[in-house]
Amino acid sequence: MQVATIDGPRADGSRLIGRIPVRNIWLLFLYAYNLARFHGQYAAAVEESPDFPSLIARILCYAVDHRLRRNLSRGYLRKQAVLTRVRGRIDILDTFAGDLPSKGMIACRFEEFTFDTPRNRLVRAALDALATRLDDWTLAHECRRLAGDLGRQGVGGLKPSRAELSLDRLGRHDAEDLLLVTLARLVFDLVLPTEDSGGHALTRVDKDVVLVRHLFEKAIGNFYAAELPHLGWKVYQGKSLKWQIDSQTPGIAAILPGMISDIILEHAAQGHRLIIDTKFTSVFGRSQHRAAVLKSGYIYQLYSYLRSQERPNDNLSLTASGIFVHPSVETELDEVVGIQGHELRFMTINLALPTADIIQRLRDVVPSLTALRHI
Repeated sequence: MQVATIDGPRADGSRLIGRIPVRNIWLLFLYAYNLARFHGQYAAAVEESPDFPSLIARILCYAVDHRLRRNLSRGYLRKQAVLTRVRGRIDILDTFAGDLPSKGMIACRFEEFTFDTPRNRLVRAALDALATRLDDWTLAHECRRLAGDLGRQGVGGLKPSRAELSLDRLGRHDAEDLLLVTLARLVFDLVLPTEDSGGHALTRVDKDVVLVRHLFEKAIGNFYAAELPHLGWKVYQGKSLKWQIDSQTPGIAAILPGMISDIILEHAAQGHRLIIDTKFTSVFGRSQHRAAVLKSGYIYQLYSYLRSQERPNDNLSLTASGIFVHPSVETELDEVVGIQGHELRFMTINLALPTADIIQRLRDVVPSLTALRHI
């Protein structure tokens, strides 16, 4: 079993260089990017990966090789050219402005069916980028080989712009390209390690923490969005919570902070509303007299989320529960306190546990899923 070294939180609030199985980072990635259906498909690549960049590279290489064997996807690319015959539509303005007819030429606008699509260029650019950043020479060579194979198919090496990618939308028939594009975006969006000069100076540990924090926070919400709707739950991510303002001065609106919840789970028929906040930090802080104490700021935040939303005409708001979900790499915590009619729960997800245990831990948060466990 391969492990990645991550700077994680200890139970006493100190920092810890923890060892998280790479398969668990892959699990977070799958849920963070709505790719849970690929779970188990690339188990061999996951187990062979010593760190997150290598994990992304191995999965991307597997996926690209598979796509090339089954024919690379094509698309229509809009082009403009001066030709000796009509192709597509004639560009009247350019044709006569350049006096092209006298030269036996004509300006045309047309669409060409090609492998050189924005999504394929993004994948090739990601392979080229990974090839220069990996410590594993064999894996870097495989990235270069596949990038070369894409080039021989006519795929350009220039990374497409965001505007170009926004026009190249993935449809239902493009499901096989989803993993490729998602992995390629991840190479650039999460700033995988590079020695190039830039505005961000991070240690290797800091880079790993940024990557896993991004995945952890995003994966929790998407996990519930995938598991709960068919059980009658509504799942809201990043929902703004409104202050119940009775009166205000003219300038307060410009400076009053907003409240944005990470996740809200709601089941009206069962009378449940859960407000979940994820934090990639230790659940504990320190006080003058105690080595480990729940961070007061977090309690105030969750308390504000619950009490500020109370409304007499909204029964769920009067009994809503708040949950803080923190990662850990060595210990587990699950404690509950009732304050003024609201349950506040503080729990950790041990990322060093087997994958099945992590999934069950997340399911145990929700009453419906907990009940199903005992059926």
